[in-house]
Amino acid sequence: MKVGDKVRFIHETGGGVVTGFRGKDTVIVEGADGFEIPMPIYECVAVDTNEYNFTKKSLSPKEEPVKRKPTTAKVAKESDEEDSMPIVSFRPMERPEGERLNIMLAYLPMDERSLSNSRFEAYIINDSNYYLYFTYSSAEGRNWRVRGNGLLEPNSKQFIEEFGREELNDLEHVCVQLLPFKQDKSYVLKPSMNIDRRIDTVKFYKLHLFRENPFFEEDALIYDLVNDDKPVKEIMTDVAEIQRVIIEKSKGEKAQQPVQQPKMAKGSDILEVDLHADSLLETTAGLNAFDILNHQMDVVRSTLNEHIKEKGKKIVFIHGKGEGVLRNAIMQELKRKYPRCLYQDASFQKYGFGATMVIIK
Repeated sequence: MKVGDKVRFIHETGGGVVTGFRGKDTVIVEGADGFEIPMPIYECVAVDTNEYNFTKKSLSPKEEPVKRKPTTAKVAKESDEEDSMPIVSFRPMERPEGERLNIMLAYLPMDERSLSNSRFEAYIINDSNYYLYFTYSSAEGRNWRVRGNGLLEPNSKQFIEEFGREELNDLEHVCVQLLPFKQDKSYVLKPSMNIDRRIDTVKFYKLHLFRENPFFEEDALIYDLVNDDKPVKEIMTDVAEIQRVIIEKSKGEKAQQPVQQPKMAKGSDILEVDLHADSLLETTAGLNAFDILNHQMDVVRSTLNEHIKEKGKKIVFIHGKGEGVLRNAIMQELKRKYPRCLYQDASFQKYGFGATMVIIK
């Protein structure tokens, strides 16, 4: 926001043209009636400027404006004007419903007209009356890497980072740490929080999943972190736990099910393995979801073990989109037992969103 920008007020009717600033938190706005109104910067939205709502990065030292030393007469004049001006203290506007924490992550495409090539922006949204110290990190095996941190003001959003599709695999598991508080007043103490979220990176390829929302003019992919003071908890799929449950089940004998033979993709050296239950099994009668998943994982393991010495071998496991349970199980198996294998989403044009390619190394 700079002098000359047109702005509108967020929680009040009206707006005008920016004529100056008072300190770092207050902007002077000249309305249509010619009167100048001091307003908190966070209560104004620029509506006729390319620098909308925030500045992503500060000026480099070379770009910093040159500050000229004022003359003695000018200093005296400004001092007299400041002495005659009333001292006004502003606090963030609070809402009754804002006493409950509601925190979200948001992802926006930078070019929604070309989603397949677009880069993305990540934001954190604070829909509450509390200030938040936050840290945003992504998982690297058992460790974490910080991708952004800072102080988030009440009822505001903050830009975290820009990233490309080549970084999507790094964002499958993120963690946001929060410490809420209020400044210059008493408040109800809220606990600090660590919120883990699994990010479905397939959604970044589907434009219709970026929805209209009250926080941005553009459509965005929104992930809840805290709802009404309660951290959002997800149901994680643990392959080891599933296998334990299967072993503890009744040991009654079941008919052996035939295993589908992998086939070579036409015109290539890629081995395709269809993991859909109706392709692997003659019938699913008497089998529950755990049984079917265990059989599918047996096929994955047997295929990998058979070709593990063939360096450069490409295997495509067709698992379908579904709820992502089978895909997550394959990812965990590869990370735990086949760390030297590379894996990535298979060709979207050929397999859609439901296939993973493994490359033997």
